[in-house]
Amino acid sequence: MKPKEEERNKKQITQTYNGLGQEYYEMRKGKKFPYFYNELTESPTTFKLLGNVKGKKILDLGCGPGFHLSKIIKLKAKVKGIDISEELVKIAKKQNPPIEIKLGDITKKLPYKDLEFDAVISSLVLGHIANWNCVLNEVKRILKKDGIFIFSLGVPMYESIGRVEWKGKKFRIPQDYFNERGIETIWAANGKEGKTVHYHKTYGTIVKFLVNNGFEIVDYEDCKPLLKAKKLFPELYKNEMNFPRFCVWKVRKR
Repeated sequence: MKPKEEERNKKQITQTYNGLGQEYYEMRKGKKFPYFYNELTESPTTFKLLGNVKGKKILDLGCGPGFHLSKIIKLKAKVKGIDISEELVKIAKKQNPPIEIKLGDITKKLPYKDLEFDAVISSLVLGHIANWNCVLNEVKRILKKDGIFIFSLGVPMYESIGRVEWKGKKFRIPQDYFNERGIETIWAANGKEGKTVHYHKTYGTIVKFLVNNGFEIVDYEDCKPLLKAKKLFPELYKNEMNFPRFCVWKVRKR
C-alpha cells in the first residue's frame, strides 16, 4: 500500500466517522447489529483479557464515542482517550465529561509522555491502518516497563471470505488469504452513506509487526458472543459461533 493511497483512505474513513458518528453511536447503544458485534462480542473479550485494572493508568487508542472509556472508569482505573474523528470525540466527551479525551491521529506521534501508561487498549482500530510500525513504536514509548497492549481486529481468515454459488445455493468461503489488501465497506444509515477501508493481513504479518516492534504475545482469543446474545440475535449468534468475526490480542512491551 503506497503512503499516498493510505493517506487518502485515512481521510475517507475520518470523513465517514464524522458524517455517521451519531448514527454509529446510536446503533451501538441500541439493539441493532453493531450492539451485537461490539457490546456482546468484541468488548467482553477485550475486557476479559484486560483483567483487573484498579488504580492503573490506561489509554484508549481510537476511543470512538467512548463506550470503553465509560467501562474502564467504572473499574476504578485512570483513563484517557484519543480519536481521529471530531464527531466521535465530541460524543465521547459528552458521555464522559471527567475524562481527558483528545482529537488526534494515532499514526503520528502521540501527545503523551514516555512511560505514562500501564496499559493501552485499541478496539477495532488497527484494522484501518496498513503499516503499524509508527503506531506500535508510539505505544511502546508511552507504556511503562512490561506494559500491556490489548487490541482487537477482524479475524484474518474471516476477512478473506468470498461468496460463491453452487447448485443454486450461496456459500461463504475463504479466498485469496495471502493477498494483503485494503477491503472497502459501505456504511449506510438514515439516508446517509460512507466508505471505510480495512486492511487484511495474514496472521504471519501481524506477528512480525508485533515482534519486530518489541512486543511479546501474552494471550489471544477469538471473540465468542455472550450467551444472552443467543436470544437477542439468534442468527448472528449461530454464525459467530461457527466462524468468529473478531479476535483480541494481548501483548507485552519487551
